[in-house]
Amino acid sequence: MVDVLIAGGAVMGASVAFWLKRLDPSLDIEVIEQDPSYATSSTALAASGIRMQFSDPVNVAISRFGLDFIRDFARHVGPSGEVADLGFKENGYLFLTTSGTGAATLESLAAMQREMGASTQVLDRAGLAEKFPWMALDDISAGSYGPRGEGFFDNMGLLNGLKNAARAAGVRWVRDRVTTLEREGDRIVAAVLEQGGRKTAQVFVNCAGPRAAILMRTVDLDLPVEPRKRTVFVVDAPLARHPDAPLVIDPLGIWFRPEHGQWLAATVPATDGPCAPDDFEPDLDLFESEIWPALYARAPGFEQAKVLRWWVGHYAFNTLDQNAILGRNPQVPNLYHANGFSGHGLQQAPAVGRGIAEQIVHGDWVSLDLSPLGMQRVLDGRPMTEAAIV
Repeated sequence: MVDVLIAGGAVMGASVAFWLKRLDPSLDIEVIEQDPSYATSSTALAASGIRMQFSDPVNVAISRFGLDFIRDFARHVGPSGEVADLGFKENGYLFLTTSGTGAATLESLAAMQREMGASTQVLDRAGLAEKFPWMALDDISAGSYGPRGEGFFDNMGLLNGLKNAARAAGVRWVRDRVTTLEREGDRIVAAVLEQGGRKTAQVFVNCAGPRAAILMRTVDLDLPVEPRKRTVFVVDAPLARHPDAPLVIDPLGIWFRPEHGQWLAATVPATDGPCAPDDFEPDLDLFESEIWPALYARAPGFEQAKVLRWWVGHYAFNTLDQNAILGRNPQVPNLYHANGFSGHGLQQAPAVGRGIAEQIVHGDWVSLDLSPLGMQRVLDGRPMTEAAIV
């Protein structure tokens, strides 16, 4: 029997393991991860951004810690992390709005974010045109822009650094997949593995990403999390080279950002819904039908845009409110959740891993109060509203 068994060894499982060892080096911890290459992991297939621009203060606080952690990564993980820098590119995020009243809403949110240490500023159309002269802005009334503390970083560097440091501290990674949990009364007593083994533990942590709800159903527990497919396109636009551009969330229904001389771009399909956990077929028609027209409308330099390649990743989509589901499960108190991030897991991993570890070791949230994201709201059917979902 181990002290803590973590189902899922991508960035969230690695963060929980890392922080547990920091708080209590004596803990015996195993992480069960089916694919050490992480080829289809949500971590590896993320757009790798971090932003302060959320509408709920708890999400801002989570990102604020994540920013500090990413900026000073080598100091946080130490030499055993074997990753010196995450290459943080501080280009910012830009939320555009077409609504005449949208500027007031953006300014209200920006004021809250600035109180929490963000640099968010709201620009009118003239201010946007001065800052981003390559954009077509006739339909835009205002934009919320984070010039500092927002941008893109090395996703696999974050995962590998946390994993390396955790393993150096004694955490064991086991190549397998937890297929079933076993429950006796109000406790989880064992995890059954795909290759036939069985693991017992004092504490279990569900970091199974898009498969999290499948695992919960094996012990008759409900979790409103499902896989949702996202196709990300790598686009070359020779007449639109803007390497310092922010990640733009466009009211035309897309997001796009620069990446090594090209662009990344994606949209939410109109028929968005659950997919099979092993469905990684791209929705290639989205580029011609949705993304390219929106890119060209926003910047004429995209007239010669060409898709170079694409990839497909899965959101662990929380159908209740698209926010994380965190911490101890009141129905089975030795089960902890780090689930349902709906596309925000990578940037939230440093703070969430610390919070879950604190709850396990100390019995409650310590550094940040993450209770608004707790499992109780799911059991009560009480969504936590977050307006800034991408």
